[in-house]
Amino acid sequence: MKRKPVIIGVAGGSGSGKTSVTKSIYENFKGHSILVIEQDYYYRDQSHLPFEERLKTNYDHPFAFDNDLLIEQLEKLIDYEAIEKPVYDYAMHTRSAETIHVEPKDVIILEGILVLEDVRLRNLMDIKLYVDTDSDLRIIRRLLRDIKERGRSIDSVVTQYVNVVRPMHNQFIEPTKRYADVIIPEGGQNHVAIDLLTTKIQTILEQKAFL
Repeated sequence: MKRKPVIIGVAGGSGSGKTSVTKSIYENFKGHSILVIEQDYYYRDQSHLPFEERLKTNYDHPFAFDNDLLIEQLEKLIDYEAIEKPVYDYAMHTRSAETIHVEPKDVIILEGILVLEDVRLRNLMDIKLYVDTDSDLRIIRRLLRDIKERGRSIDSVVTQYVNVVRPMHNQFIEPTKRYADVIIPEGGQNHVAIDLLTTKIQTILEQKAFL
């Protein structure tokens, strides 16, 4: 049987705790052959559009992502081939000329708000996770993050949340919960769920003789 990496998808709304869950899994397998691929790196190239048009991009819509490229590169990693991961320039609202060289690993965590939305991505996954956190907690986390890390004003964050983030979450992200093998309430704070996942991943790796 052909050797194949374990692919773990981690989805959930903005501020749900996806990154915390991903970090917890990664830390539990630190020292082993593991890597994280963030869906955010695969926003579409918009260099053909005027800058004013790029500013209108809805980053919470499935059309914002270049899933064709993501799938192509995941399939290369599955075949144990290295990739050149794209880099997105948020200041210019398009893809950077830079890339990041990524070597294949035995465990690949694919993290992003819409990684469970595309059936082609789901079909590549061994474990599908959805991090489910109440909307009031998600908006508070997003508010604190965007003000602290991105220099945003309270008004701009709230306006974007009400006009874009919330409706996109309800329309596209929340419905993908039904595809998850495991739903994790409260993200990285749910240590029981993280421990159970770690044990499951370890079992799969042992079966594949990766450990």
